[in-house]
Amino acid sequence: SSSSSSSSVLLKMAAFESVEEYEMDGEERMGKSVGSVVQNLSSIRTGRANAAILDRVSMDYYGAQTPLNQMASISVTSAQQLTIDPYDKSVS
Repeated sequence: SSSSSSSSVLLKMAAFESVEEYEMDGEERMGKSVGSVVQNLSSIRTGRANAAILDRVSMDYYGAQTPLNQMASISVTSAQQLTIDPYDKSVS
C-alpha cells in the first residue's frame, strides 16, 4: 500500500513541470479551502441577527434556482430580526 501511495504522489508530481508549479497549485488549493472555511464560519449564528445566514438559501424563481440575496434586499432591523424585501413583489 505504501508503494502505491508513493507512486500516486509521483504521478501527481509528474503532471507539474517544476517545484514552483507544484507549490503554486498547493497554495491555490489552500486558498480555496480557507475561503470555504471563512464562508462557513460567517454563517454561524452568534446570538444576533446576521444576513449572511441566508447566503446559501435559494428559491425557485420562474423555474430557476436563484439565491435569495439576488431576489431581495436583506437587512438587519434589530439584534434578533432580519427583514427581507423582495425586488419582484409578485414572487412573495
